[in-house]
Amino acid sequence: MNIFETIRFALRAITANKLRSSLTVLGILIGVAAVILLVAVGNGSAQAVQNQIEALGTNTLTVTAGAGGGARGAASTQNTSLSMDLVPALSNQDEAPHVRSVSPVVSGSQTATYEGTDHTITQFVGTYPGYVSASNFKLARGALFTDEDVKESRKVVVIGSTVAEELFGRVDPLSKQITVSGKLFTVVGVLAEKGGSGFNDPNDVAMAPVSAVQESLTGYGSLNQLLIQATSPDSVADAQAEVTAILNEKLNVSSGSTTTAYRILNQSQLLETRADTAETFTMLLGAVAGISLLVGGIGITNIMMVTVTERTREIGIRKALGAPRRTILTQFLVEATVLSLLGGLLGVAAAVIGSRFTIVNIKPIIVPSSVFLALGFSVAIGLFFGSYPASRAAGLRPIEALRYE
Repeated sequence: MNIFETIRFALRAITANKLRSSLTVLGILIGVAAVILLVAVGNGSAQAVQNQIEALGTNTLTVTAGAGGGARGAASTQNTSLSMDLVPALSNQDEAPHVRSVSPVVSGSQTATYEGTDHTITQFVGTYPGYVSASNFKLARGALFTDEDVKESRKVVVIGSTVAEELFGRVDPLSKQITVSGKLFTVVGVLAEKGGSGFNDPNDVAMAPVSAVQESLTGYGSLNQLLIQATSPDSVADAQAEVTAILNEKLNVSSGSTTTAYRILNQSQLLETRADTAETFTMLLGAVAGISLLVGGIGITNIMMVTVTERTREIGIRKALGAPRRTILTQFLVEATVLSLLGGLLGVAAAVIGSRFTIVNIKPIIVPSSVFLALGFSVAIGLFFGSYPASRAAGLRPIEALRYE
């Protein structure tokens, strides 16, 4: 009996028990689809985080206030708040030649109203005009507020596309006035829609002169952040060193001490860290999903053991007629492999269909390597878990098999 006849006998045996074979295929299908989809969700999550970080600009530094304290014996001398007095010092080109712009940030959630329509703006930012370009926002219509607006504390605001849609609908928002916590702000510009995914909407934002926001909404307290833009992505490290030296001097932090007076977030470093974390997370998801593939493999073993038991007499007759051990072994291995391969192919199809939907606010991104890996693993499982039943069938003695009822 040649290999083609062996395969034909194996396929005939599979189709003879359609329900049993279908359930076995279903187990592999679920396992393969789970592996591919979970890895795709992990990759989609990583891509969403990367997009959000890159949207902030890879040549920016974010300075936030620390929790206070510092080196032993120096805690009482450290100022842990960020103030407007730091802005001119950090903008000094002699002291910080690699710093292009410094934008103070006062932000929070504010409820805005226009003609009876309310919307809670998740990011109402008081800042300088340079914040817009430093944060990779672009203007779609109108104009930005100016340095003169900041100096005069004018209540003008630039709004994101989500805010414009929620408050104004199809009405042109330019030159319209919105009420924010009882104060009137005039809309002078609308930002272009900014791509983003995940849980935060980058377009649900409004930006106004920091002086007007402090005067009308937040008071003259400390700043939430300082957004610093380096002259280029290659000069971020130099800019960070310059900023650190200036902050240490202004906040009375002794050189070389460990400080919690402030924190500097480097976007490019954060991007690398998040990429490593996302890769670990994706591998963990794939490993968890791989367990379901193992369960499917155990199902193949179970079904093939039942098949061997049911066909013991058939095996005895074939061996009595001269079928060698190799032929019997190959037939049952082919049956197990076909079941796992069919389940793997259907699992890939199910995963491709599933990836077209958003899962937990994440758009799955299928990686070709995960498809080939899952498919190859399913075939390997068929061979591995089918080898014992096949070996058992091939090892039956013809006399005992013929006596089996």
